[in-house]
Amino acid sequence: MNANKKLLSLLASLTLLSACQQTNSSKEITTNSTGAPLASWNEGQLKSRIIDYVTTTTDKNSASFVPVEDRIAVFDNDGTMWSEQPFYFQYYFALHLLNKYADKHPEWKNDKDLNLLLKEGDKAFLKVGHKGLAKLLFATNTGQSVAAYKEDAKKWAATAIHPTKGKRFPELAYQPMLELLAYLKANEFKNYIVSGGTSEFMRAFICELYQIDEENILGSYFKGKYHYNNGKAFIERKPEFLTYNDKGAKVELIQQHIGKKPIFAGGNSDGDLAMLQWSSSNKYKNFQLYIHHTDAKREWAYDRKSPIGELNLGLDEATKKGWGLMDMKKDWKVIYK
Repeated sequence: MNANKKLLSLLASLTLLSACQQTNSSKEITTNSTGAPLASWNEGQLKSRIIDYVTTTTDKNSASFVPVEDRIAVFDNDGTMWSEQPFYFQYYFALHLLNKYADKHPEWKNDKDLNLLLKEGDKAFLKVGHKGLAKLLFATNTGQSVAAYKEDAKKWAATAIHPTKGKRFPELAYQPMLELLAYLKANEFKNYIVSGGTSEFMRAFICELYQIDEENILGSYFKGKYHYNNGKAFIERKPEFLTYNDKGAKVELIQQHIGKKPIFAGGNSDGDLAMLQWSSSNKYKNFQLYIHHTDAKREWAYDRKSPIGELNLGLDEATKKGWGLMDMKKDWKVIYK
């Protein structure tokens, strides 16, 4: 594994941006004019398998019936719920904060890596390497209160434009996956986002987009320090991770916060493999969904050798075990809304 690939793989789970765009109601998202579910999915085996799975697990007369309290669905975020190329979205937000607050932090300009990022922007992402990107994240994503951080994230998501797609970052959420979340929710599944990105960052703006409560968003956590000054209570974000949510850590976080194995799990990379394996060990009928990026024209095409969102071991296991392997080019009518 080369240095850049190591760097991106290591930081893969730390970065994400979600989109806080206005969304339709669950009914509008999950149906078309004829009332059919998953309207943006092409007719085919995978769509039929998902609908059959939901139908049988929610039918009280079915041998595969799953009680409502056990209908837990978990999904990765980057590359599963929205795009993650050419770089994870949280880096762009961090770069925004670097420029916004540079005048208040003159020490940033004295740092070789941070100064290069200030001068060259996202073109310097690979140039600064692991050390520089880590500096970027810790310098800009900590030190403030949680409330101030979330407010910055909300404002940025409302206006920031993706560097190659020319759309706001929120507009790069996958319409078929929004439909899937809403379809599951309509059938009394409880949806969770389980991502390597920091929880506070995601909670700032994906709740409305995904129709998910803040407490159902599980990610990496920066340590926090509680302050109570002159009657003002707040939590300061500290430059140290309490939880780094990737691979097996995702399973551990699910157990800690949910306390149950999911029956439905979706991801797009090897970083999600443990979570899908955990779901597949459930005593109830279960479903594993891997998003395979195959559409270079409408999105991007990548898998085994990608420095971002590498799908290698997971692709082999999905094929071997007959998991749901979604071919973006073939299975989705549209990518974005």
